[in-house]
Amino acid sequence: MISLLNWLLGFLSRDIAIDLGTANTLVAVRGQGIIINEPSVVAIERNTKKVLEVGADAKEMVGRTPANIVAIRPLRDGVISDFDVTEAMLKYFIRKAHEQSFYPLPRPRIIIGIPGGVTEVERIAVHDAAMNAGAREVHLIEQPMAAAIGAGLPVTESVGSMIVDIGGGTTEIAVISLGGIVVSNSIRIAGDELDEEIINYARQRYNLLIGPRMAERVKIQIGSAYPLDEEKTMELRGRNLITGLPESITVTSVEIREALSGPVSAIVDAVRATIDQTPPELVADLMEHGIALAGGGALLQGLAQRLSEETRMHVYVVDDPLSCVVRGCAMVLERMDALHKVLAHPPYPVVAR
Repeated sequence: MISLLNWLLGFLSRDIAIDLGTANTLVAVRGQGIIINEPSVVAIERNTKKVLEVGADAKEMVGRTPANIVAIRPLRDGVISDFDVTEAMLKYFIRKAHEQSFYPLPRPRIIIGIPGGVTEVERIAVHDAAMNAGAREVHLIEQPMAAAIGAGLPVTESVGSMIVDIGGGTTEIAVISLGGIVVSNSIRIAGDELDEEIINYARQRYNLLIGPRMAERVKIQIGSAYPLDEEKTMELRGRNLITGLPESITVTSVEIREALSGPVSAIVDAVRATIDQTPPELVADLMEHGIALAGGGALLQGLAQRLSEETRMHVYVVDDPLSCVVRGCAMVLERMDALHKVLAHPPYPVVAR
């Protein structure tokens, strides 16, 4: 009777896969694909802590709110910095995933991708937030494993695969074989730090204060990690710190590449350190099959070329790198019996940070 009830719950529920990212949260529903892709931003009333907007609507408020409203990102470096706000955000996304149904649904089963370097306390915080948000059961999977599955790498076979997942708050690097992570490295340097370096560069070089949205646009349009075939320029708009007046300047991709050199070098060093810790047999596999780049940071121009030059291996950007993690989580939902072992967290050597 209990097994029949569990089967019925599983059949009726809209099981959900979530990539709970520092910058963006993606949600996929079993059998339907990705239905939500929104910024991980929540706007709340400062005094009452009442949630006003979540996702894209909340991001539009960043830097533009009155004194009584604050737009915050409840995750920092891939982990929960504000438990209550994260729980409210998860409730919003779960409710939105269920809106398309015409009949009452049982509580969903949820798989959430989390950074590989989080502590046990941080794992419990994510689990509890999802349970309080309305999940029937919650499974956690390391983001590099989910990204590898979403990228189509042969994670369950006896061959080595390497994934570098560069998100908003963390860069996750893993060598995977036989359904487990053999070597892992997680550094809290990723897209947010790239934006910060552009902001700092504009302030120090031109006495120009720009916002994070302008910095992100610059990173996407002319940011690079390797010399471009044709260097680009872009106009920066902000406030002059000396006069206090609005000002615009033109910067080149060479300048922005110089600004980004610190975080990019840190990512390169982390990849090399991970390869250094990898068993020789798996290194041979990596030399044959290459290194996969996923996450939003993988779209930084020239990053694959820079890593290829530094590691002397083929490095490539996977198809649709932004959705790799949530697609991998959704595939585990579809094939839970076959892929259940990837949800476990066995001890494995972690490269010192």
